Amino acid sequence: MVAIIKTGHSVHRIFNYNENKVKEGVASCIGAVNYPMDVEKMSLKIKLNRLLKQSDLNENISRKSVHISLNFDVAEAGISQKKLMQIAGVYMRGIGFGEQPYLVYQHFDSGHPHIHLVSIKVKADGSRIDMQNIGRNQSEKARKEIEKTFGLIAAEESNQKKLFSLKPVMAGKVLYGKSQTKMAIQNVLINILEPYNYISLPQLNAVLKLYHIMADRGTEDSRVFKKRGLVYRILDENGKPVGIPIKASSFYNKPTLKFVEKRFKINETKRQRFKSRLKNEIDKLFITKTPSLNHALNVLQQTGINVELRKNEAGLIYGITYIDHVTKAVFNGSELGKQYSAKALQERCLQQGVLQQDLLSQPAAKHRIGLQPQTEAAAETKAYGNDFQFSSFPKGTDIIFDTIIQPDQTLDYIPRQLKKKSRKKKKRKNISGNN
Repeated sequence: MVAIIKTGHSVHRIFNYNENKVKEGVASCIGAVNYPMDVEKMSLKIKLNRLLKQSDLNENISRKSVHISLNFDVAEAGISQKKLMQIAGVYMRGIGFGEQPYLVYQHFDSGHPHIHLVSIKVKADGSRIDMQNIGRNQSEKARKEIEKTFGLIAAEESNQKKLFSLKPVMAGKVLYGKSQTKMAIQNVLINILEPYNYISLPQLNAVLKLYHIMADRGTEDSRVFKKRGLVYRILDENGKPVGIPIKASSFYNKPTLKFVEKRFKINETKRQRFKSRLKNEIDKLFITKTPSLNHALNVLQQTGINVELRKNEAGLIYGITYIDHVTKAVFNGSELGKQYSAKALQERCLQQGVLQQDLLSQPAAKHRIGLQPQTEAAAETKAYGNDFQFSSFPKGTDIIFDTIIQPDQTLDYIPRQLKKKSRKKKKRKNISGNN
């Protein structure tokens, strides 16, 4: 089970979000705890007012609403409503919300079973529930207790054994035309915008693109850009925007440019402690052997790290972004250090590796004077796959390359020493003749 906790300024917003899901037929309100009557007998007004009246007891708290999602493994799709309510009760008591009024919604709009809990952080006496580090402490303890008590698949197993293959944030991969656009985008944004640590729009998009979504400001001369707007678009299999873009302000959690830029500042400090894990995982690739670039990227993905290679129009790699789904930190290669940049990673993958071995194994009789024709160079490049283009030769290969193109390896070349011996013999004959 994976628990995601969010707080907000508006109780109306999280309530309306879940009730709109009910209206759309993709959710159901299955329970109301610490309410005066059963959920089936309550109107929308009664549900909402119970939360609002208690939250108004403390006007000094700005972020009063609490929105929690409990996400279960795909294999646990058959969990009954009764069991879901029991799990919700154990969890809420575990994090100190057992006496709070809260609503339980079961959602059906994703590939995995999950419930949403809507509550407030103001107690009945007007005091505030301290939520400092609640996700790391109380929530983790409650999660492990629930997994053991109810026999659920542990979050560690669910995430690590599946190798984070596009399921690290428990959101379904969006395919245009196969899901309701706005709802699908919303599901992904909820699981990415706040949990992940990025400091720029390109870094955010590196994560969103895993789910065929893109945050777009438009061109610099567009109205959206000039008005500091932001839209979200769905991408096709080729990474091209399709369909009508949706304004950020139309989503319930308002993931606008102002919101995203605020996250940039927060994440700059948060993500620093996550550098070491990422660098260690990369360095471990080269301890016992030198992998090819493709193999290195595959190994990183198995540890929960996706890599985005940025290429120019000619297909040459010029930049790299690492997405660590374990720590939820996003870094450009240069931010980790020079040896983790796109160019350095290419060189580390080739140094003492495939390129040198292939060059050394070439038959000497076919070597020619000067540089090889472009067609042969292209053929060599093709042998390493379409995902990689050489921007420069790694250190150490220049000696091998010079050896290959030396003139003294040609078949029709007469060594200088032989010519000298010939001239000396002729000179000796002339001398003997004079004598």
